[in-house]
Amino acid sequence: MKKRVLSLLLLAAMAASLLVLPAQAAPPANRFYDLGGDAYAQVESLRLMGVMDGFSDGNFRPNGQLTRAQFCKMVVCALNAEDELGLYRTVTVYPDVKPSHWAAAYINMASKGKNAISGFSDGKFYPDRTVTLGQAATILLRVLGYKDENIGGVWPDSYLSFAASIGLTDGVDTTKGSAPLSRSDAAVLFNNLLRADVQGDKTVSNFLTAAGLTTKTDMVLVSSNARGPDGKETAMLFSDGSIYQMAGDKASNGSLNGLKGTLVLEGQKVRTFLPDALGVSRVITVLKAEANQITDRSGSKYMVTGGTKVYRNGAETTWSEARSWVNPGTSLTLYLGTAGNVEFIFIGGGDSSTEAVIVYEKNSVKGFDSLTGGVGGYTIYKNGCRANAKDMRPYDVATYASSTNTIRVCDTRLTGYYESCTPSPTEATGIRVLGHDFDVLPTAQSTLAKFRPGDQITLLLTEDNKVAGAVKPNTAGAGANAIGIATSISGTSATVELLCGIEIKGSVDLGEQINDKITQLRQEELARMQNRLVRVTSTGRNTIGLVRLGGGVSGALDLEKRQIGSSNLAETVSVFRYTANGIETLSLNDLGAGPIPNGEISYAHTNWAGQVDIIALGAVGGGATVYGRTSVSLDDRDSSYISIYNDQGKVAGPFRSSYDIGGGVYVAAVVDDAGTGSFSSLRPLTALKDVPNSAWSGESSVTVDGRSYSIPVTVMAYNKDTRTWISASEGKSVVDIAHAYAKECDMYASDDGVIRVIEVGGDFR
Repeated sequence: MKKRVLSLLLLAAMAASLLVLPAQAAPPANRFYDLGGDAYAQVESLRLMGVMDGFSDGNFRPNGQLTRAQFCKMVVCALNAEDELGLYRTVTVYPDVKPSHWAAAYINMASKGKNAISGFSDGKFYPDRTVTLGQAATILLRVLGYKDENIGGVWPDSYLSFAASIGLTDGVDTTKGSAPLSRSDAAVLFNNLLRADVQGDKTVSNFLTAAGLTTKTDMVLVSSNARGPDGKETAMLFSDGSIYQMAGDKASNGSLNGLKGTLVLEGQKVRTFLPDALGVSRVITVLKAEANQITDRSGSKYMVTGGTKVYRNGAETTWSEARSWVNPGTSLTLYLGTAGNVEFIFIGGGDSSTEAVIVYEKNSVKGFDSLTGGVGGYTIYKNGCRANAKDMRPYDVATYASSTNTIRVCDTRLTGYYESCTPSPTEATGIRVLGHDFDVLPTAQSTLAKFRPGDQITLLLTEDNKVAGAVKPNTAGAGANAIGIATSISGTSATVELLCGIEIKGSVDLGEQINDKITQLRQEELARMQNRLVRVTSTGRNTIGLVRLGGGVSGALDLEKRQIGSSNLAETVSVFRYTANGIETLSLNDLGAGPIPNGEISYAHTNWAGQVDIIALGAVGGGATVYGRTSVSLDDRDSSYISIYNDQGKVAGPFRSSYDIGGGVYVAAVVDDAGTGSFSSLRPLTALKDVPNSAWSGESSVTVDGRSYSIPVTVMAYNKDTRTWISASEGKSVVDIAHAYAKECDMYASDDGVIRVIEVGGDFR
């Protein structure tokens, strides 16, 4: 019977290391500094079973070798047979393995109790000789119940060939059977063994059952530090709400959290947890979170359903329930199946942060190891981007997500008026600033205790918007940097959605009241901030200050080079466009081939590395750019007025025309933001006539006269036959319907190489 136990993907990831220590050696360090994330998790499964462990310095030394004695101990632990060792401690089976030898019981039991290993022709065992790959494969085949007569042939070649046929050596190079077995290869062999079928026993089907263990498949491990029946916070919590206490005194280091796999039980206690060979896990920064689709800042799209499992703050929910918590800029960890589908999602790193480390030195990761509790192989993400020590800056905040074995670094800082706290300033667990109630981490209390309600304060926030520390405003290197969108302005009241996911509300401070005219101008300026990017501060209770953002980086946006001027774009750049209907969130893929001139860039923000991480498009000094079809009207004085209509209805005008543009023309228009009741810019879109369907490259691009144009998902389509704008219906997009209506169409492009309007049908008569 042929069984492939571990996928090649999983085995390739297991560049693992293994060591079995003598009984009198120092306790294991429970740290795998020289292992990567996936390999670390696989070896952790074996550690929980007692099959392997680490050196006291926290490493595995993956290229090291194993002795025959060490391998015997591994076999006995894998068989769950430690309780039987007492029968073999005082006997002498081999003359060179006296009862005083640290591994005597393991060797005697593996040899005589389990018939898994033999001595040499001279009657000795040679416990300190290295075990070879051929010997290891032979031993494990015997453990599975295969006998020499089942295999035959020449040793070790025939044994290695047979082991390969049942998947036992998947992921191991078997061409050198006489070579010493490395600890990494041993880890692969034992992971294969735990999933293998046994031979010759009709009452059991697999190795774990034969070892007296029971299994539960398709389990998702949410946490390894849940409170168990014994009162210790070392139990495993699973997505179905079940909690299982660990067997013995073992406790998981958290590297298995967030994985789907098989729970292995000894009675009702956890012996180990074996992760499945999933496709990949991927950390993304959200651009759009929709009911059936997640788009990241790179423009990549991931299909989900309302029932997709989501884990937030250690609890299970569904995408339909959790989506309201996911804002642009939120970090998600997606677990993708081998077909690329989203199997489940962790919001943030997967865990709610309970402690944090504040960085005080540039390029420093001091304290990060203390966050992980000694777990190695972690990955660092800063503001959703892969990062390393050189990306750290003073007052960055780091937390640890054990479910994904990642350090999450955030540099969000918010300055405002300290309104209140609970229960006291010296031991605050909650604080109210800018009208928002923040949770306070225990590690923040020492810095927060220096402030009192009524003070101005700068909060240092974690990725999930908890307070990790506090400093005085204007502290060098800790300036406020929270940016948001003013989503609602009514009179002097404003609501701002910060890009980090916090909603701020308050009355806007218009400054000193000099006279009514100045107050009116300030109110008009405030009104123009609606649906614009702003920076937020506060000077008093329930009072906020807004600063409209503009400028930042000069130069055109070169999409091919991913630069604005000479500044590179960040991996997780956010792109916004001001429109007459508000502000829309885009990806770089929606912008076409470019370049986009500097005059179209209203604002560009740079991060700690000098990379552009926020872009707002829209004419500088003007208002929102709108696209649509002109309509011209006359008043009783024969003065002409222009209105613009698109698929949202009338979006601009009527404004008195100073442009020589007639009706029925597709245009890009900028409405004057100064309240003059006119256009600050009005120009026709570039017409691409009689574009055949064969020129399309899928739904997202078209090539005309050798130039490629992008087609965004927000493209409009007009049917000249019905004189109506086309709407999506019955699961078909606007592009689908327009493309199917005729064999060719007219297209209208903006200067940045993006198709804004598709027109189908015949001419008006």
